[in-house]
Amino acid sequence: MAAVGGPITRLPEPVPVQAWVLFPARGYLRVEGEATAYTPRAGHVRFHDEDGRTGSVWVWANAITRR
Repeated sequence: MAAVGGPITRLPEPVPVQAWVLFPARGYLRVEGEATAYTPRAGHVRFHDEDGRTGSVWVWANAITRR
């Protein structure tokens, strides 16, 4: 958590986003998901991958775009 900075602000409603996420076996992929929280440097994104699995990850703010 030290890398994402703080304070963490939780969003009252998830925001639809696209985000670049690193998958160890596949590299960076752009996923569609929802932002649920943010800091000045990063955002927390919930998403479904190509195989239908649900994931969540903190990514740098510039890796996130609103849909």
